[in-house]
Amino acid sequence: MMNPAVQVRGLKKSYGNSIVLNGLDLEIEKGEIFALLGVNGAGKTTALECIEGLRKYDNGTIAVNGKMGIQLQSSSLPAHIKPMEAVRLFSKWNKTKIDFTMLNALGIQETTKKQYIQLSTGQKRRLHLALALIGNPDIVFLDEPTAGLDALGRVSLHEQIRKLKSRGKTIVLASHDMAEVENLCDRIAILSNGNIAFCGTAAELTDKIGEKYFIHVKTRQGNNTFETDNIEDTLISLLHDLRQKEIHILDIKVDRGTLEQHFIEMARRETE
Repeated sequence: MMNPAVQVRGLKKSYGNSIVLNGLDLEIEKGEIFALLGVNGAGKTTALECIEGLRKYDNGTIAVNGKMGIQLQSSSLPAHIKPMEAVRLFSKWNKTKIDFTMLNALGIQETTKKQYIQLSTGQKRRLHLALALIGNPDIVFLDEPTAGLDALGRVSLHEQIRKLKSRGKTIVLASHDMAEVENLCDRIAILSNGNIAFCGTAAELTDKIGEKYFIHVKTRQGNNTFETDNIEDTLISLLHDLRQKEIHILDIKVDRGTLEQHFIEMARRETE
């Protein structure tokens, strides 16, 4: 890879006797939406904070090729500050002009009369993203950007993330929302035992886990899902069994499983 947006080599970080990052290696390409995944406590936020320069690390090297914009997982502002007051403050810090087109796209100017404490969760998330974008960064770090948002809020924020990618921005995302990651990201990395257990596309993760299928059957008695590595034999056996029991099938679907199911399988393998 030539001149990646982010390059991490041998990153180590411990808290006392607890090793969180154990020689982590990672490269993120320019212009991609990249997700860092891991179970709770895997070190996602620690890794991001080290890359962002917000946390000291014990050993290793980090190279970031471009200006950063950061939306923290626990972002917050003074309760009584108004959105445009925050925008003007951040604009002054960054010595840049206010991009009203971007603010309109995120709906910030609709909240100008409200104080921060009066904003909804979705409005706060969009404001935090706007503040991260004020300096026109090349690389945008988003830690759980849609946490607490309703479906409409997630769709709106996803649209803005895709627009950033279309403008050539690099997006680095940490999220627990597997559907979000699957729909948005070009590549994903799974963090386990202090290092990267997998890095690639969702399709490549599916291939790595192996031939695994999920058969979803809907009957009048309810819905059931069956896991198999042999569709033909399982379907024949399943259909025969249901017919013998005189259970009428209302619907049946077969798929390769979701990214969440593959992630859980990968995490399980890494802990065995």
